[in-house]
Amino acid sequence: MSKPGWLHRQPLTRRLALGFGAVAGVVALLVAVFLVAGVRAAQEQAFVTGTMFDAVRHSTMRFQAVLDQETGARGYALSPTKGPLAPFRAGVADQRASSRAIDGLLAGQPALLAASHRVDAAAATWRQEYAEPLIAAAGSGAGTLPPSDAGKRLFDEVRTADQAYNSLLLTERAASADRLEASTRVVLAVLVSGLALAGLALVVVAVTLRRWVTTPIARLGEEARVVRLGDLDHAVRVDGPPELSALARDIDLMRLGLVEQLYEVDAARQEVEASHEALAAQAEDLRRSNRDLEQFAYVASHDLQEPLRKVASFCQLLQHRYSGQLDERADQYIAFAVDGAKRMQALINDLLAFSRVGRLGGERSEVALEDCVEQAQRNLAVSIEESGAVVTHEPLPTVWGEAPLLTALLQNLIGNGIKFRSAEPPHIHIGARRGGQEGAPEWELQCSDNGIGIEAQYADRIFVIFQRLHAREDYEGTGIGLAMAKKIVEHHGGRIWLDSTGGRGTTFRWTLPDLDRAAATASTPSEGALHV
Repeated sequence: MSKPGWLHRQPLTRRLALGFGAVAGVVALLVAVFLVAGVRAAQEQAFVTGTMFDAVRHSTMRFQAVLDQETGARGYALSPTKGPLAPFRAGVADQRASSRAIDGLLAGQPALLAASHRVDAAAATWRQEYAEPLIAAAGSGAGTLPPSDAGKRLFDEVRTADQAYNSLLLTERAASADRLEASTRVVLAVLVSGLALAGLALVVVAVTLRRWVTTPIARLGEEARVVRLGDLDHAVRVDGPPELSALARDIDLMRLGLVEQLYEVDAARQEVEASHEALAAQAEDLRRSNRDLEQFAYVASHDLQEPLRKVASFCQLLQHRYSGQLDERADQYIAFAVDGAKRMQALINDLLAFSRVGRLGGERSEVALEDCVEQAQRNLAVSIEESGAVVTHEPLPTVWGEAPLLTALLQNLIGNGIKFRSAEPPHIHIGARRGGQEGAPEWELQCSDNGIGIEAQYADRIFVIFQRLHAREDYEGTGIGLAMAKKIVEHHGGRIWLDSTGGRGTTFRWTLPDLDRAAATASTPSEGALHV
């Protein structure tokens, strides 16, 4: 096999840089020639259409001014009244103005400028030797007029000098036009050559890219597809630029790494299968434990409540029938038993209500929170009337959820505002506003009261089941209300927290998903464990 040439040993970037550099050099040369020819053509065009045109125009105006002088002088001499010499003097001024303009236009053309000066010199000789003596003699009336033959001869010299100047001017204009045509042909030739070179460069670039890039990449793709189709023992090799050869080696190293990983994955798969079997056994244990917990809930709600009711009933009978007949200590013991039985019943009922949240799979639908607030107020009518509480609310949204649970949530929060009131009559206010980030809209609601408030350090503790911040003798309850509120909110996909920045009283805030989003993502609640 022959050794690859110098170019084939170069990286692809250097090859492309050399190729594009060569094309750029040729293009730059053509552009330079194009610019030089274009500038020259523009100069020639400006000379032909501007300088030469203006020079011809002023030449015509200058000769016309000389004619005006001749007419003015002759008219003055022949007029019996000897009118003013204004036409003669105006002709002299116009001639001098045209001569100055011609001098400015032909500053770089010495031959034309000399011919123009000869016209001015002939005109000056005619004025000095004929026109001015004629005017002087006619004006005095006593002198002899200069012979007209001399004036005619001098004026013919002016005409001859002007014709020679105009002939030279037209000759130079024709030569400039020829140069303009030649420059234009050069510009067109450069333009056509540039287009042809551009087309050739495109063909060369396409062929080069196909040879150096697309063909090696296609071969690399074929090699990779062989490996992808399952032949992991197929070595990936590609001849081409050093970059693609290095890429092929990297892919081959990746193939070898995949082979090693497959062996490791196979071993891990066997471990996962064993772990899966263990997890399946654990899941069965959890399902069995969940059934046991549900059985416990059933026993607590039926079997345990019945004997507890009997204990409470008979203790109350003892309290009613034998109150005052036994000693003071016996009455105290009976009161303790009655109170303990009642508290046990309340704890069991609240615990069962807490465990049922999210477990029984209540039906969800569109729920108007304003209806839930009204129902909660009806449930708390006695407490509201006894405490003189005032419950107000802003316009509340309609959400997707379980109406009984949302009513219980609002009832717990309103009931807390009534229970933990200050010396003033309770005032509970419920508000709502839009919240959440774009793509996850939600409602943020709040329940504010003017009660005794909660210190910020207890913001997390108050949502733990059976946690109390006050003695049982000060405020009744089992310490489960806010824990149930938290579970209801989380069951609906929201969160609840204590707003410790509200100042006086207590403010609870919680979120509920927007109606459309919640309805779209709603699913039947799965069987959950009983968390006690």
